Amino acid sequence: QVRLVESGGGLVQPGGSLRLSCTTSGIVFMINAMGWYRQAPGKQRELVAVISSGGSTHYSDSVKGRFTISRDNMKNTVYLQMNSLKPEDTAVYYCNRASSDYAPDSFGSWGQGTQVTVSS
Repeated sequence: QVRLVESGGGLVQPGGSLRLSCTTSGIVFMINAMGWYRQAPGKQRELVAVISSGGSTHYSDSVKGRFTISRDNMKNTVYLQMNSLKPEDTAVYYCNRASSDYAPDSFGSWGQGTQVTVSS
């Protein structure tokens, strides 16, 4: 059974930083490309960062230069370091599988996500 548990969200002022974590179980973590997705109110879920099984990374234009995705295969965990946060980064953030060509994918289920709110 796939389990994805996101954590680390919160309320932060514009320009601040947060580090999100996603712990996984029920998958062979190290062979999968992983992605961070976000969904803002009234908007579709979007893929913002991907890390391949080999560690290559890809970012959407909206977060490039501000967010960094990383992974720890020993801990079956993927991280998202978010710096220089903007109000438009406010969303629920989820992790899930991504495709090898940096497109959205999933393991068939989603975690509960973690809320990130950027506001003064």
